[in-house]
Amino acid sequence: MKPQALRRRALLGLAAAGILYGPAASWSAPEAGYPAKPVTIIVPFPAGGGTDVIFRSVQQRLQAALGVSVIIDNRSGAGGTVGTGFGAKANPDGYTLVAATTSTIASADAVYPKLPYDPVKDLVPIGTIGTTPFVLVVTPSLAARDVKGFIDYAKAHPQALNYGSIGNGSLSHLAGELFKQRTGIEMIHVPYRGAAPAQADLMAGQIQALFDNPPSLLAQVRGGRMRALAISESSAGFEGLPTFEQAGIKGFKPQLWYGLMAPAATPQPVVQRLRTALDAAMRDSALRADMQSKGVTPWTVPPDAFQAQIRSDIQLWGGIARSVNAKAE
Repeated sequence: MKPQALRRRALLGLAAAGILYGPAASWSAPEAGYPAKPVTIIVPFPAGGGTDVIFRSVQQRLQAALGVSVIIDNRSGAGGTVGTGFGAKANPDGYTLVAATTSTIASADAVYPKLPYDPVKDLVPIGTIGTTPFVLVVTPSLAARDVKGFIDYAKAHPQALNYGSIGNGSLSHLAGELFKQRTGIEMIHVPYRGAAPAQADLMAGQIQALFDNPPSLLAQVRGGRMRALAISESSAGFEGLPTFEQAGIKGFKPQLWYGLMAPAATPQPVVQRLRTALDAAMRDSALRADMQSKGVTPWTVPPDAFQAQIRSDIQLWGGIARSVNAKAE
């Protein structure tokens, strides 16, 4: 038999055995050169918002670690579910990623009746970036000076307190409901379309309380236009403010986390490459300092721990949302 024929037969034999063209080889060659073009992160909120600001802080360090440009694509709408759904259904090649938050991943399924993605089945975790706590702030005219005084006032005046939120079904809303469950007090929920109108009514005394994240509250608290009573965990700018646990409320530690996810079918070698790059970015001391100055605590855990956090938060926040029938408007 001629050498060419022998070689052809050998190649056919290898192919049949799955050695030459087997599953590993079918994807290892393209992924070996990953990334070969810019990577896009879908941020499902408007430019300039908290999530956008955090991911733009990570952007430069991540593109340095990957060796290609990283593009931020803001696709807002329906509390972040429009952009998240777009990213979840993107081509799973590692070139379209999703900026994930507690609200778009953990509570959205209970709050949005027709969610365009499954937070667990349609997305795979790459890694976490950081967390930001919730602060309980009250109108300055309220007599309560601390959490105990606030609870005592609420119990002495049932249904007299109105607490605002940045929207029906938002974590700001659900944090208030969880607070009610943990303390046994009654408050009336008043939803707003965003933080700005809620804060305006709080400062005017139209509502008495609000749960929100430090970055949007710091200037108003420092200016004396609202009073901070407690925080779920220590944060820059709120040094000395007691945590809810220190104030005696056990099991109340609401937080908003930020993470990076990819479409579920993204090949594992690509996910690992992204994970390695994100780890390198998050080790940058300047990035960590910048995040802390914005009220965000750097938080890096492996994908399996991230997935466990997601499942735990889906149970927690989804359960609260369903218990009060919280639906997004």
